[in-house]
Amino acid sequence: MGSEKKYCAICAWRASCQKRYSVSSDAMGHVICSDYSRDMAIKDRDIDEAVKKDQG
Repeated sequence: MGSEKKYCAICAWRASCQKRYSVSSDAMGHVICSDYSRDMAIKDRDIDEAVKKDQG
């Protein structure tokens, strides 16, 4: 997956965010949030596995 994924669920501030899930998003579901920071503990492969598990 070439592009960086931006979701509230993988944001470093998700536990204390007051805007969680209420920010705007683009057509792909990526959040548009000035406070977004990727939680580096969550790897792309973890996200891809969760998506496959959810779809399958």
